[in-house]
Amino acid sequence: MAMTSMELEELPSETEYSSSATFRGFIIPMEEQGKNGDLVLEIPMAASSSNVPIKDPFVLSFNNLTYDVKVRHKSRFPFPGSNNVISPENNTKSLLNGITGEAKEGEIMAIMGPSGSGKSTLMDALANRIDKHSLKGSITMNGEPLPSGLLKVISAYVMQDDMLFPMLTVEETLMFAAEFRLPRSLSKEKKKARVQALIDQLGLRNAAKTVIGDEGHRGVSGGERRRVSIGIDIIHDPILLFLDEPTSGLDSTSAYSVIKVLQGIARSGSIVIMSIHQPSSRILGLLDTMIFLSRGKTMYCGSPENLPHFFDEFGHPCPDYGNPCEFALDFIRELEESSDGTQKLVEFNKSWQEESVKRDNKASNKPSLSLEDAIRKSISQGKLVTGATATGDDHQNLISSVPSFANPLWYEMVVLLTRMALNTRRMPEVFGLRFGMITVTAIILGTMFWQVDDSPRGIQERIGCLAISVSTIFFTCTTEAPEFIKERFIFIRETAYNAYRRSSYVLARSLISIPELIVLSLSFSLIAFPAIGLTGGISGFIFFFLTAFGTFWAGTSIVAFISGLFPDYFLAFVMSIAVVSYYLFFCGFLISRKRLPKYWLGIHYISLVKYPYEAFMQNEFRPSKCFTRGHQMFDNTPIGSLSRSVQDAMLGSMGNILGTNFTDSTCITTGTDALKLQGITELSKWKCLFVILAWGFFFRILFYLTLLFGSKNKRK
Repeated sequence: MAMTSMELEELPSETEYSSSATFRGFIIPMEEQGKNGDLVLEIPMAASSSNVPIKDPFVLSFNNLTYDVKVRHKSRFPFPGSNNVISPENNTKSLLNGITGEAKEGEIMAIMGPSGSGKSTLMDALANRIDKHSLKGSITMNGEPLPSGLLKVISAYVMQDDMLFPMLTVEETLMFAAEFRLPRSLSKEKKKARVQALIDQLGLRNAAKTVIGDEGHRGVSGGERRRVSIGIDIIHDPILLFLDEPTSGLDSTSAYSVIKVLQGIARSGSIVIMSIHQPSSRILGLLDTMIFLSRGKTMYCGSPENLPHFFDEFGHPCPDYGNPCEFALDFIRELEESSDGTQKLVEFNKSWQEESVKRDNKASNKPSLSLEDAIRKSISQGKLVTGATATGDDHQNLISSVPSFANPLWYEMVVLLTRMALNTRRMPEVFGLRFGMITVTAIILGTMFWQVDDSPRGIQERIGCLAISVSTIFFTCTTEAPEFIKERFIFIRETAYNAYRRSSYVLARSLISIPELIVLSLSFSLIAFPAIGLTGGISGFIFFFLTAFGTFWAGTSIVAFISGLFPDYFLAFVMSIAVVSYYLFFCGFLISRKRLPKYWLGIHYISLVKYPYEAFMQNEFRPSKCFTRGHQMFDNTPIGSLSRSVQDAMLGSMGNILGTNFTDSTCITTGTDALKLQGITELSKWKCLFVILAWGFFFRILFYLTLLFGSKNKRK
């Protein structure tokens, strides 16, 4: 009981939940606008009392929502949640079947039902996360269709999983959300004031300076994590708030505190719609409307107070002492397993709803304001701080004045770069692992190939050393895969409702990697180049460094692209290693281009390993450099074991045949000869470097396209 009292004391009183109080004074007056032309608001003072009935509220109505999916094949394995009705005529599964209801401003609507009943599907339908061509029925707000673009701006969706950066504090997490969602016209001080007000609203004051934490770092509690997730999505005070099972995995006290916060958010002028599995009796008292589903059909739609009366009239009264929701869920499950099914309860609910409409005269409670006027009024009271203006008489102009994104692209990049840099600084082990790998590899190569000589054996050692260098750099880049996949779900959550552009993320992620790649390339070059005794002097070292940097750039780019295609740690890592291995097979090191079968030449030319390998080779084997002189040509041959006089005689005989004089100082093999032997004759080293960099940009563009088309998080 002591714990319960402590946690409940953190929750603010209901009088603190006012939309006008939340943003009062945060908006710059028109005469104080900057020269950038951003549209801003002057918010009037308004009364704040949750007990005052909301006048002209928003009403989200949905009528006869139906969603069917095609079943491609019959699985032999049982999967949970597969109890939806399957039509044998057209081989389709009905996930939603004629769902009707409405949610009002200032209220919490809870969607309930057994597992596989369609709770998440209905949430996705209302949040426009289902393709409009697949979803049948209508969804309106204040009697008007809700455009997809506008819905993204006025709503927020809190996912079930709390995907947060573990090493950021609660305050920093909310502050970055404010930087993304609030317009740049708001000063830094006013954004901080909004964050502090939200921390108090969510009851997170004691945890404001605590890191979020994860499995390896101690952080906030589960209930606090859930409230932080909610805070991220309500930082701009949206009109519509969707939550997918916000109490999942929480104890009863933490679950109650989360729903209490949601009640305050609803009272401040929002529509709150959430799915919940089995609410406690205390949580039940905080809900305003409930929808019970079973296999995509409505079992009950109404207030919690009317739930016992509903089952009384159906002939199955609720127990006098107990949770009506638990009884309803258990009873629905029994009907699902019975031979008669739930059809009788579905039909009774329809008739009961019709009688309720007549009895309560709900038809007269329709909102008097149009959608545009309601949005304008809500903005004037401090809701939806996106940089839109609340003045003007043109309805279409109001809709167009609500920007798709709160900030320009360059500002999003600055905020993303700041957050990425902070995460990197607080998790140095990620970069430290790469730095350690590449440094150890350089030391091993330097000591293994210490000061290679100019001889036929030295040629082979140089070629092998350079090939190992390129492959090591590419394999080091595969550590990029887990790093992005950790951020993937955060990225999807933030971009789903236009916190920032996908292009901003790709550009920021590319820029933040450049300093790291420079450090890695410089470390590798400073150790390996002089230790191995590579040729070229200062100019050769600079080109070696540039090629190493280009290789890192191309490697991290293709791994980022693969990570965008495969959102699983294991798949992305295995695919990255496999692709690098295949590139190594066809780069020209194991078998030269001239000896490669024609049907593999296409793979040879698209091999990313080919171009840095050839650039390193041309930087090392220069035309003026001699690698074999006189008797060295007999090294690694049976003649090499003979005496020097015999070798001199052999040189003389060869010179007589060729019409030239061969001595111990005669150059037999130059760098050009070594390159020809490896089939490296098509591109110069600078062109190879250019191709490497171009491949990096190409895969960054592909990475962007995978995020653009592969992270819409929308059902078909």
